[in-house]
Formats: sequence, C-alpha cells, structure tokens
Amino acid sequence: MMDTSHLKPVSFPADHATAMPAYVDQSHLVVSDLDAVSSWYQRILGLSPIDTSTNGVTLGVAGTPLLTLTGGGSAKKAPVSAPGLFHHAFLVPDRAGLGRWLVHASENGVQLQGASDHLVSEAIYLADPEGNGIEIYRDRPREEWNYSADGMVAVNTLPLDLQALYDETPKSGWNGLPPGTALGHIHLQVSDIPQAEAFFRDALGLDLMARYPGASFFATGKYHHHVAPNIWNSRGAPKRQGNITGLADYTIRFRDPAVLAATIEKLDALELVVNRSGSAYSLIDPWGIGLNLEG
Repeated sequence: MMDTSHLKPVSFPADHATAMPAYVDQSHLVVSDLDAVSSWYQRILGLSPIDTSTNGVTLGVAGTPLLTLTGGGSAKKAPVSAPGLFHHAFLVPDRAGLGRWLVHASENGVQLQGASDHLVSEAIYLADPEGNGIEIYRDRPREEWNYSADGMVAVNTLPLDLQALYDETPKSGWNGLPPGTALGHIHLQVSDIPQAEAFFRDALGLDLMARYPGASFFATGKYHHHVAPNIWNSRGAPKRQGNITGLADYTIRFRDPAVLAATIEKLDALELVVNRSGSAYSLIDPWGIGLNLEG
C-alpha cells in the first residue's frame, strides 16, 4: 500500500460537486487485463496508485481514491447495449487543468471521442483500452449557470474549441491530474427513463436537474448532475447479470446521516434488498448495477 500520510487533504469550494449533501465518491470497474488498464489510467489519464491487492488496484489523485480496478479473470466482455457505465467523469479544478490534460493527451496520441461545451461545464470525452467511457471536465463558475423557475438547470451540448484550449495552455509541466481532481459525476446506461426517475428521484431522493432526449440528470445542492441515467445504447435492455466486465458498482456518499437513514427506509419500503455494514449500505439497482450508499 502506498503511504499517503504526508499528503494534505484538499479543501473544496462550498459549491463543488463533492461538497453537496450527497455526491458520487468512487467507481469500480471489472477489467479483463488489469495490468494494461491500470497502466493506461496512470500513464494517460494521470491517476496514481493508492492501494494494491493480488487482484485489483485503487487509483486516485493526491491520496484520494477515485477508481478501483479489479481483474475479471473469466469475466466476459459486457455487450455495448448492457446496462452499466456510459462514462465516469473526472472533475479537474479549473480550465488550466483541463488544458494541461489536453496537451498531455495530444503529446501521447490519445484518440478523443468528442469535446463539448455544456454551458455549465467544458468536457472532453474518450474511452479506456476496454471501452469504458471517460469524461474529463471543468465546471464553469456557478454564477454563470442559469436555472429555470422549476429549479432545473440549463444545459446544452455545443462544440468545445479544443484548439483554443490547447493554444492557451503551457506545453510542459504535466505531472498527472492536479490535486483537487474528483469524481464529479457518473453516467449510467439503463433500460428505461421513467423507471430511472422513480429510482433516483423518488427512492434515492436526488433532485431532477435536467432532461435531455433519452436521459435525465440528478443531483443534490443544485449541482448540474451527480448521476445521469440514459438509454442511448441500452433502451429496453435486460438487467445486467453474470460475470461480465465494466461497472461493478459505484458509491454515493451522504453528508447527513439522517438523510441516509431516510433513504434506506424508502428502499426498504420498495422491498429492495439492502445489505448493511455499519454506516455503509449496498444494493443492486433495478438494472443490475451495484450501488453503495455511505455516510
């Protein structure tokens, strides 16, 4: 295990994604080639190893765990249409951090899948060697976000000028993702949007922040989104099951124990099987994805 005792904890702004009443904390992938994928996340994405075991590694930034990779052994590759991960999104502290990663990616010949201006954020998209989706993004200041009367936030998908971002960024000094990088949100593939709204809004108590064709966006603290289920590849797909690669589970952390307790009561009322371990809870969601709820 890496000694992280010398690392100072990062203090996030009060309006940061991870400073909200509930937020996404970590993601866990099952991969076919653990060594290759772990090396890629370190070399290309810029994460660092925090903990290792015989069949897995936990990676993060400045001692903060963000992503666990587990070797799949006999796991079969998940179909593109299977419920699971669409992408997990790494939130860097500022536009300079996004630009530095872009320069690093360009110097290493990384193939990007897209880049978008979402009004509330600027994002770059790619995939890891086994096809797991990744977003690297920075948030615009909250005062630049626009909310409607019903509390939802205005989002869009406009082109991001990557050339301008590249040109304004220093071309040296890459040393991995910067301290203050967090797992800002996660996009999931599910089979049905009304079912997703019932689960994330009505059962988990997250606020519906935006709708997009085939997707809904949920968060707490008026953040643009912490979780976004979509059906773009997976409409009507059967529940995820069996030993397959991809998203094994992810974690939502609650700051208020009373809110977490009330959420567990709602899940119990729905007769969903919730496993308890101290102040941590785990379940399998309606699409077969593991979900950890922690205080």
